[in-house]
Amino acid sequence: MSYQRLRDRFQRIGDLAHASAMLSWDDATLMPSKAGAARADALATLAGLMHEHAAAEEVGDWMAAAADEDLDPWQAANVALIERRWRRARALPNALAVALSKASSRCEQAWRPARAANDWPAVARLLRTVLDLTRQKAQALADAEGCAPYDALLGEYEPGLRRERVEPLFAQLRAALPPLIDRALGRQGKPLPIAGPFPAERQHALGQSMMRALGFDLERGSLSVSKHPFCGGVPDDTRITTRYNEADFLESMFAVLHETGHGLYQQGLPAAWRGQPVGEACGMALHESQSLLMEMQVCRGRPFLDFAAPIIQRRLLGAQTSAAEWQPANLAALATEVKRGFIRVDSDELTYPLHVALRYELETALLDGDLDVDDVPEGWDDAMRRYLGLSTGGDFANGCMQDVHWFAGLIGYFPCYTMGAVIAAQIYRTAAAGIGDLDDAIRAGELGALLAWLRANIHERGQRKPTLEVVRDATGGPVEPDAFLAHLDARYGAA
Repeated sequence: MSYQRLRDRFQRIGDLAHASAMLSWDDATLMPSKAGAARADALATLAGLMHEHAAAEEVGDWMAAAADEDLDPWQAANVALIERRWRRARALPNALAVALSKASSRCEQAWRPARAANDWPAVARLLRTVLDLTRQKAQALADAEGCAPYDALLGEYEPGLRRERVEPLFAQLRAALPPLIDRALGRQGKPLPIAGPFPAERQHALGQSMMRALGFDLERGSLSVSKHPFCGGVPDDTRITTRYNEADFLESMFAVLHETGHGLYQQGLPAAWRGQPVGEACGMALHESQSLLMEMQVCRGRPFLDFAAPIIQRRLLGAQTSAAEWQPANLAALATEVKRGFIRVDSDELTYPLHVALRYELETALLDGDLDVDDVPEGWDDAMRRYLGLSTGGDFANGCMQDVHWFAGLIGYFPCYTMGAVIAAQIYRTAAAGIGDLDDAIRAGELGALLAWLRANIHERGQRKPTLEVVRDATGGPVEPDAFLAHLDARYGAA
């Protein structure tokens, strides 16, 4: 009886989270520009309600009573996850949860036009408020869990992840990647450019074709436009967004493929556990592994582009062509071209981890109080010079304002990208070995076997076990960068 009460309570929280996700999607895609304040208030109210329901004293009583009930392994795992959420919720004052939700909404809303106008001062004050509230949240959770404040934020996105695990990985990649980038730049040829313009409606049709090819169910999801690509919603209403550059269709296409990896994971979560913590994704490192597996391991590879090239031609040109720039070999060269660039989401596999390490360096300094908000642009420029040899002086839009994360209150998220890239390579290597002839299947557009493997070994397992255990069960070993570095060597001949 007590377990059923817990299940009912968290089903209600799940329904509120669904409503919040839809309001957030609308905020980023369709909401009128002057509706921001009202939307921020509504989202903050929902955040407060979810927090109250999760932190209620009776939840603790029900958990204690449920311990004496005959629970199956999934139910027992659900109770354990509920307990973690309950303890974290009780550590956080409701007023702080509401204030942080409202401040993050207002800051993200201001970021959209401010980035377009390259106007850092327009959003710096709002970011300071988000940062101050995030520090309060981090300290409250750290006090409750006996960890450092930044570790408490990491645990928000990937439970159990700590700086002591992240920093050696970043150190290893910071040392290994720069010489590999130099060698790749020295050996690669120059791909043939593909001239636009490419109308947004044609790119949209191409994006939907790519989503279907990977196995995304468009009857349970959609594709729309936002300032920053994301995948949101819930398993049975998965919302993917992208942005269109009419001069470069690959930018949007690969963003869609990346987000479709997220969407496939979300749609594949166990149907019997909708609305329950155990039925959710493990954490964002595993989530990012699924997006990077699809985008980087599969879709930037030559077999997939052999399959995709005719579709790309038909969707963008209206017919197939023999022009050299549209052929798979050139598309593959464009998709894997290594270059030191400003934008993280457009970067190649060799430079991408350096973009993430830069953000990790700055956000830890911000949280620790070693970097002031007013000094972020200068700190970003300095880090870009050190990591990638580029200057962003005065270019806020392509520098410290390019990502939505900090403005939306997502401090502590960035390490999940690099962990995700490492996990993706490890999972893909294991899946390919188990399936056999995977390159041939992908070249034929037959991705069903890969998706079925991911469903069985990753998606349908929900959050019954933590990420590191899921990866160990799926691959037979702990998370290590060996497969990632081997992948870089095989694709770029640079490792």
